[in-house]
Amino acid sequence: MSHDVHAQRYQHSFGYPSDHPSFAGHFPGHPLVAGVLLLEQVADALRAWRGLRLARVLEAKFVATLGPDEQAELELVEQRPGTADGRIRFEIRRGDALLARGIVQGDAGGGGA
Repeated sequence: MSHDVHAQRYQHSFGYPSDHPSFAGHFPGHPLVAGVLLLEQVADALRAWRGLRLARVLEAKFVATLGPDEQAELELVEQRPGTADGRIRFEIRRGDALLARGIVQGDAGGGGA
């Protein structure tokens, strides 16, 4: 799938199956997707959209949980169009419910997130 790297907005749907290994320890009896996995989705989307690695998480707020087999929608929005600071706002939603939001900074340099 190709994406317009010049677009000011990027959307991506994702979810984790109930047999994902992270659910065994997070949390037994009441599994939920770990925040680090949500940030990994942000990093992967930033790479797919702009070819950038996630350099910094400038702000992140987790306000609701995502469970096994639930689908979420990630949206990235260029925070300051026309500037080169690499700041991207993200929101993760399950339907109308906000799960997480924040600001990340991308970098074209080598290495991973």
